[in-house]
Amino acid sequence: MEPDKNSSSIGIFDSGFGGLTVMRAIRELMPHENIIYFGDTARLPYGSKSADTILRYSLENAALLAKQGIKVLVIACNTSCSAALDQLRKVSNIPVIGITEQGVEETARCLPQGKIGILGTRATITSGIYQQQIHSRCANLEISAISCPLFVPLVEEGYVEHPLSIFVVQEYLRPLKNKEINGVLLGCTHYPLLQAAIQQELGPDVLLINPAIACAEKTRQILAENNLLNPSTSLPHYQFFVSDDPEKFRLMGKTFLNYPIEHVLQFPH
Repeated sequence: MEPDKNSSSIGIFDSGFGGLTVMRAIRELMPHENIIYFGDTARLPYGSKSADTILRYSLENAALLAKQGIKVLVIACNTSCSAALDQLRKVSNIPVIGITEQGVEETARCLPQGKIGILGTRATITSGIYQQQIHSRCANLEISAISCPLFVPLVEEGYVEHPLSIFVVQEYLRPLKNKEINGVLLGCTHYPLLQAAIQQELGPDVLLINPAIACAEKTRQILAENNLLNPSTSLPHYQFFVSDDPEKFRLMGKTFLNYPIEHVLQFPH
C-alpha cells in the first residue's frame, strides 16, 4: 500500500457530539492516526427521525467524508447503523465499521447469559437491531430495551451533572430496578457521559457496556488486516466539521473528547 494511503485519515460521522466518545477511544488506542470527524449538528437528533430520513442523512454524510479521501469509515451513530449500515457497505469502496456491531460483540463477550438492559434512542430501540442481533448471539440472555429520548438533548445542553439529568435517569431506568439485571448496554454514544448517574442508579454490581472501546479495537484490526495502519510517529492531524454552529461544537466537544478542539469548520450539505 502506498505511503499516502496509510497516512490518510480515519473518517467518523455522527449526528452531533456523541461520536466524539468513539473518536476518543480511537485516539487513545491509535495515537498517530489522522482523523476527520463530521457532526451533522444541523439535523440532530437522528433518534426521532424516520428510517428513510436517517438513511438519506447517513449516505450524505458518508459521501462528504469519502470526498476527503478517508481510508476507513466509522459510523459512530447507533441510530445511523440501525437504518443505514448495510446500504453504506454496499456503496462504499472502503471498509465500514458500525458501532452497533461492536456493541453486540462486546455484549456477547462480557455477558453471554443473564439479564441485560439496552438503552438507546427511540429509533435504535424501535428498529430492534440490538435486540435481534444480541438474541441471535446469546439466546439465553434476557433483554429489556428502553428508549431514552431525553438523554441526548440533556447531554448536548451540558446538563450531565444537573439534578434534572439524575431525575430523568431515575425515571427511564425505573423498569429495570426490580429485574435483577446483570448489565446495561449503552446503545448511544452520548450515554457514556451519563455513565456515573446510570451506575449510581443501578448499583455497582451492574456492568455498563460502552461499545466505543470495542469500536476502536475493531478499527485497528481492520486497518492492520488491510495494511493501512499509519507507520508515522509524528503528531496526528485532526479535522472537525459540522453542519451548524461550529463554535458550540468546539466548546462542548472537549467534554466528549477529553481533548481541546481548536478549530471547527462548517461543512454544509
